[in-house]
Amino acid sequence: MDTVIKRIFTKQLEQNSSLTVYDLFDWKTIDVLMKNWKTGKVIADMKNLEFPEHYSQTACNIIATKYFRKTGVSNEFGYERSMKEVAHRLVCFWVDALKNEGVISTENEYSILYDELVYGLLNQMWAPNSPQWFNTGLYNSYGIKGEKDELYYYDEKEKKVVESPDRYSRTQASACFILSVEDKLLGEHSISDQYVSETKLFKGGSGVGTNFSTIRGLNERLSNGGYSSGMMSFLQGLDRNAGAIKSGGTTRRAAKMVINDIDHPEIESFITWKAKEEKKVRDLGKMGYDTSMEGEAYATVGGQNSNNSVRLNKEFMESVFNLAKNPDAEIELTGRIDSSVNKTLKVSYLWDLINKAAWECADPGLQFDDLFNSWHTCPAGEDGNVGAKYNRINATNPCSEYAFLDDTSCNLASINVFKFYKDKEKTFDVEGFVHIIGLIQFVLEASIHWGQFPTKDIARKTYMFRTTGLGIANTSSLLLAFGLPYDSEESRNLVGALSGIMTGTSYAVSALIAKKVGAFEKYEINKEYMLRVIRNHSRVAGVLEGDYEELHYKPIEINHSLLRKMDLDDISHTLKQSWKDALNNGENYGYRNAQVSVIAPTGTISLAMDCGATSIEPFYSHIVFKQLIGGGSLEMVNPVLNICLENLGYKENEINEIMDYILEKDGDGLVKHDSVVGAPHLKEEHYKIFDTANQIRPEGHVLMVSTITPLISGSVSKTVNLPNDATVEDVANIHKLAWQTGAKAIAIYRDGCKVSQPLTSRTSHEKEKQLEEYSYLELLGYSRNCIKNVPNRKKPGGMRLSRTHAAKIGDIELYITLGFYEDGKMAEVFVSTDKEGTVVKGLLASLSKSLSNMLQYNIPPKEISRMLRGQQYEPSGFVARHPYIKFASSISDLLSKIIDIELGDFSRCQVKPQTFTFVNQMSQEVDVVQENKSKESTEVEGERIYGETCSSCGGARMVKNGTCKVCLDCGTTTGCS
Repeated sequence: MDTVIKRIFTKQLEQNSSLTVYDLFDWKTIDVLMKNWKTGKVIADMKNLEFPEHYSQTACNIIATKYFRKTGVSNEFGYERSMKEVAHRLVCFWVDALKNEGVISTENEYSILYDELVYGLLNQMWAPNSPQWFNTGLYNSYGIKGEKDELYYYDEKEKKVVESPDRYSRTQASACFILSVEDKLLGEHSISDQYVSETKLFKGGSGVGTNFSTIRGLNERLSNGGYSSGMMSFLQGLDRNAGAIKSGGTTRRAAKMVINDIDHPEIESFITWKAKEEKKVRDLGKMGYDTSMEGEAYATVGGQNSNNSVRLNKEFMESVFNLAKNPDAEIELTGRIDSSVNKTLKVSYLWDLINKAAWECADPGLQFDDLFNSWHTCPAGEDGNVGAKYNRINATNPCSEYAFLDDTSCNLASINVFKFYKDKEKTFDVEGFVHIIGLIQFVLEASIHWGQFPTKDIARKTYMFRTTGLGIANTSSLLLAFGLPYDSEESRNLVGALSGIMTGTSYAVSALIAKKVGAFEKYEINKEYMLRVIRNHSRVAGVLEGDYEELHYKPIEINHSLLRKMDLDDISHTLKQSWKDALNNGENYGYRNAQVSVIAPTGTISLAMDCGATSIEPFYSHIVFKQLIGGGSLEMVNPVLNICLENLGYKENEINEIMDYILEKDGDGLVKHDSVVGAPHLKEEHYKIFDTANQIRPEGHVLMVSTITPLISGSVSKTVNLPNDATVEDVANIHKLAWQTGAKAIAIYRDGCKVSQPLTSRTSHEKEKQLEEYSYLELLGYSRNCIKNVPNRKKPGGMRLSRTHAAKIGDIELYITLGFYEDGKMAEVFVSTDKEGTVVKGLLASLSKSLSNMLQYNIPPKEISRMLRGQQYEPSGFVARHPYIKFASSISDLLSKIIDIELGDFSRCQVKPQTFTFVNQMSQEVDVVQENKSKESTEVEGERIYGETCSSCGGARMVKNGTCKVCLDCGTTTGCS
């Protein structure tokens, strides 16, 4: 193991034996205070915590609140308060497990491996998935056992699965699970058993995916002479179960993937399930119900607790591509046991149904059965029966990155690739990157050896195949530092090459572990298939020549000429060498692990590593929020932009002006520019480098996925962002491109397609001229106007036009009257109530006077509306009597919406009128629908609006992360990592 276990990061310890790995870092003591943004309730108030000096407040907050053990710790405090303790707890468990397994055998190996892993973890070079932080090492370090938890492991000596004696002497380290379900009500793997298994997994914070195509369709015959209620009826029940577990034990939404094959008799209902439910939410919104993700509307509809995917086979996709020649191509939907329900449908009809549903609500995603199984390392499964349904890859985990046999698990970890960017040399530390890959594969293997699992079958099959899931994160920071546009051949080749080095090195190290302790149990019966897959990977990496084996398409290959042109010869060479080693070592020793790599979303752990971007996702914005000690945050520009601009040759003063441009705000306090276009000094040929997620063409997202896919074991969790005005045909083209270029799975998200998420950009009004654009004479005129426009109160005349809005919120009847000057500008606000002689009436009268004075002193009504907007106090909730407003968080929020209406802005109303007559334009009706359409067709700019509120901290900065979502404030994720 000398090639893997060596000092790279901790060489300093060889020269000074008095130092420990913890002495290689400067440490700070900080406090963590986190509150719920909505309620103000304190989530965590932790004092005198210890972290490395370079950790951001955000990283400290997330690690302390989510990962520090709060009870039972054997120190003077009774809880973990230092990152030193967490690092020791985790790493000590892993190296102890490897020593027990026989992978390491000397004290020197133990010491080096411990120090190198601790250094990498503390330096935020890598992180394991969340269950490791929660569960690993609690008994090993603190003697915490916990109760029996119906967890199981495979006992090598007894050659059988046994129940774990407690919760923490072993570790439940896996975040990703695939479950099987059989077409029966009771017994193992039955529909009833599915409820139990899913509940156990959700309770532990893990995610689960299942292909439900085995369950018979509606009206298929039962053995007792009755008829089946159908697969969809059980999916609806399981969906409710997932929602109940969320609300019963945790605020985190259950992570769940539901898959159905294209030939299932209920496939039409499955495809349109979530689109129909989304329409119900829209209709409920018109009736006044809250349509936020946590509101009443979504709570009353189904299908909201899972990602849904349709499994498409090669024959179906070939028919899709051949529709121009054969538009009448058909597919037969077949009953699972009863052919009387079989029916034939046109391929074009089902294809259109899929694309329209995805356009309407982002579900279902697509999984390509042929592509998954073409790269399957173990099609012989446990029994050697190649071709059997149960030995195929039928499903994935909730985010689509882990794809393997049913009833298996995967423990994940991710590498922060930006940590290996060497700023002074403007190069990538390939040696350090390769080194950390090998170290982490040791960790993932150790977590299987001393692991435990939620079902007996998962425990057995995890032992038999030992799949691991190493991935990369923060790739966009690396690309930006190199000055590479996300949507470019250069970026795709770089990220593909790094992914290939990761997978090739992982397999090479896995083979070395196999040399020491043996290949995975079922390697021999899968040997020929696994080596075929390894050879195909090697061809993509540029190591082997010749035709691909048993692939119906040609994968995207790494362009080594382009890598050399980019001065990345060392990456090119290392990629080839890693696959030579993977193939040679595997042929000689076999492999310890059937799979080794995935591209997971890395939600929470990417924030713990201070990544600027998650996984392989592009940046959502170049404005970042730096959390401050004691609460609050500061808006700042993505710090990697500075590195990029320096590397591109810009001077310091030019960089500062570009940064100022990006942070510039408009009159509403919103970021003024949604791109860098127009920034001073910035060259037009550099614009594309700074494109964010919604500016990158959809094809760019797909091609990134397809470039990486043939160089990893599993799949890529990635959502393709589409603009709001994308068409159903655009969706279809993206789906076709994904299959054609070799993506195993793909999901799309059309901006604003969910009721809970408004458009990512707000419509801009006429762009105001910037001061720097004024001529000398215009500046003089501007200064004179400033002097002239010193506020003077302008009272409305004795007679004025007005309109009264009647509304009821809670038990308070309100009559809100807006008065206008003769020129049509708003002059006064008067709020009255039926609560005569009450404090409420007096307070509302005072509020009315204050707002009216503000208007009469020329404060713009839109600024008053913005001030009142979103304030939360009782009474709140459903609004009666008003024709357009059906929900408000307070009387102030209601006032804000009424002012907006009189300004012609209906964007925050639950019911949009077809036409609207303004007070001073009684003869003129405005076509609201047409006006909105024209607004949508104009160019938009503005800051990103995050639609969904975090269920944990109440913050509204939930962003798409792979096929899941992550909160940028507290790290809560709807996925696995």
